[in-house]
Amino acid sequence: MDTLTVALGEKAYPIHVGSGLLGRSEFLLPLLRYPKTVIVSNVTVAPLYLKQLAEPLRQAGIDVAEVRLPDGERFKNWQTLQTIFDVLLQSHCERTTTLIALGGGVVGDMAGFAAACFQRGIPFVQIPTTLLAQVDSSVGGKTAINHPFGKNMIGAFHQPSLVLTDTDTLNTLPDRELRSGLAEVIKYGLIKDLSFFEWLEANIERLLVREPTALREAILRSCRNKAAVVIADEREHGERALLNLGHTFGHAIETGVGYGEWLHGEAVAVGTMMAAELSLCHGWLLRVDVERMENLFKRAGLPVYGPRLTTERYLELMQHDKKVQNGRLRLVLLRALGNAVVSDSASLNDIQSAILARSPHV
Repeated sequence: MDTLTVALGEKAYPIHVGSGLLGRSEFLLPLLRYPKTVIVSNVTVAPLYLKQLAEPLRQAGIDVAEVRLPDGERFKNWQTLQTIFDVLLQSHCERTTTLIALGGGVVGDMAGFAAACFQRGIPFVQIPTTLLAQVDSSVGGKTAINHPFGKNMIGAFHQPSLVLTDTDTLNTLPDRELRSGLAEVIKYGLIKDLSFFEWLEANIERLLVREPTALREAILRSCRNKAAVVIADEREHGERALLNLGHTFGHAIETGVGYGEWLHGEAVAVGTMMAAELSLCHGWLLRVDVERMENLFKRAGLPVYGPRLTTERYLELMQHDKKVQNGRLRLVLLRALGNAVVSDSASLNDIQSAILARSPHV
């Protein structure tokens, strides 16, 4: 097992990464100050892993309640969130009750948001079971639900007490979900770690066949990169915005086609290519750089061209993005591979050109 620390003073917490961690209650029991916990999972993950997590806790005398949410991005809404609150209230949970999220990014986001809201904040633990959640959404304390107008528009910052990443859970992850997670892994290399990007170019096939040592390396390097950014800028006043490379375009895709039609990583891959085209317009990237990015995404089995959305629809949806300030769209662009910046200087024509370059069917 490897352990990283997100050093946020009183809110600091460890990220444990390794094989066979799910049933090891010794990591959780010290956090359960009240002998009751609620595990939030979904109908896909719970049959696979919930018993393995819950039984050692019950044997240690912990009263464990369970919530099984429907599976999918389209259920990341107020109605589903109420299901968690119902169980918390029916189980007579208190401010010292710890909520445990067992699942992918949707489960983690919703459980974290519920923990942030219930009795104005209770502790929670992230146990991510998808690659995307293990390398990105479980770390950093962002929690949210979606709105028909935009993705993750209603939420809160609420740091977990622990992130417990059992890499064995990736053995049951569908191939499409694995590829989706690789988009976020590639992102870290592009924004601030060129050597990691180069490592991915050399090792992407090892990740696709789920070679354990390669997956562990990718997870650890991604988490180190994210932890460093979160420590420097917990609430996204500056540097943390760089983690949104490709996300403004990508969220527009997810919202525009309907939540769940495109996986998050698929939309981020196309969004990152749109950001690359815009960086090319600025004269920051060369065409060879854009082609290099495109090649890696393709090798990872990810799309590099978007769905049939008009540029007008993209721009409409992007105006609801959280990175809009004073009416100006702030986009994460690349001055070079491994060097991301936040810019609000892109012209409307250049943004439209970047969208069209990656939307050939519009």
